[in-house]
Amino acid sequence: MAKVLLANEKPFAQVAKDGIAKIFKDAGFELALLEKYTDHADLVKAVADADAMIIRSDIVDRKVIEAAKKLKIVVRAGAGYDNIDLAAATEKGIVAMNTPGQNANAVAELAIGMMIYLNRNGFNGTSGTELRGKTIGIHAYGNVGKIVGYIAKGLGMDVYAHDPFVDCVLIENDGVKCVEDVKELYKKCQYVSINLPSNSETKESINYSLLSLMPKGATLVNTARKEIVDEKALLKMFKDRPDFRYISDVTPDCKDQIAGDYEGRYFFTPKKMGAQTAEANNNAGLAAARQIVNFLTKGDTTFQVNK
Repeated sequence: MAKVLLANEKPFAQVAKDGIAKIFKDAGFELALLEKYTDHADLVKAVADADAMIIRSDIVDRKVIEAAKKLKIVVRAGAGYDNIDLAAATEKGIVAMNTPGQNANAVAELAIGMMIYLNRNGFNGTSGTELRGKTIGIHAYGNVGKIVGYIAKGLGMDVYAHDPFVDCVLIENDGVKCVEDVKELYKKCQYVSINLPSNSETKESINYSLLSLMPKGATLVNTARKEIVDEKALLKMFKDRPDFRYISDVTPDCKDQIAGDYEGRYFFTPKKMGAQTAEANNNAGLAAARQIVNFLTKGDTTFQVNK
């Protein structure tokens, strides 16, 4: 009988855990829980006899990988997987997966919600601005980007997108204008929604040369990872452009300086909130469980990220 470890410092909601348990019970698998742990050593110990593991933001580093004597697969219930040491997993022949798309609607709604919140001055009773008629650029037209575009169109925004990995025909079929040059995207759009994955190529790729191209009333919206944005460029934009604003679902390291000098021109969630909805948590957890069953019973590696 395969043993699956559900290791979550921040536990799933009960309805999600019940659904996960049912999927594994129906498959004839044993489910073990490690929840609300405070010491990384607890995860290292718990993974020792697991054949599979589901995590959320839990850190699966080399130490965990080396302790996992039987582990065949680890699934991150969510889109980002930079909390898994992919090199260590690959060395040991462990398949690493994510659950792309399961959190996409929650993240997209947050992006739009933060834009409205900042535009209405935090609902403090003063006059704000509307999104209708404004231009928005979607930097990376994946699962989240597509939904951001869909919602933005519904609000009456003019929507553009740039993604070298998505055919322009597919983008334009959604009623979104395709921009092949990323510089043109930033030059055209008052709002830019960043939906890039975090990797060596994207780190600090949102730099001053890009941001400075944005038109008057520029607002950068980041629901990806903080390291994608060059924070020196961010501070320079705040200083050089009194019209520039920054919205982020992850607090930048330079938060204190921004908060001290640029009140009313930023909004940061207190912790990463993109996937924090009941629906997203449930969807991602169930998807992770199904992917483990399909891998262990059928060898399905559809969502493998360390190929």
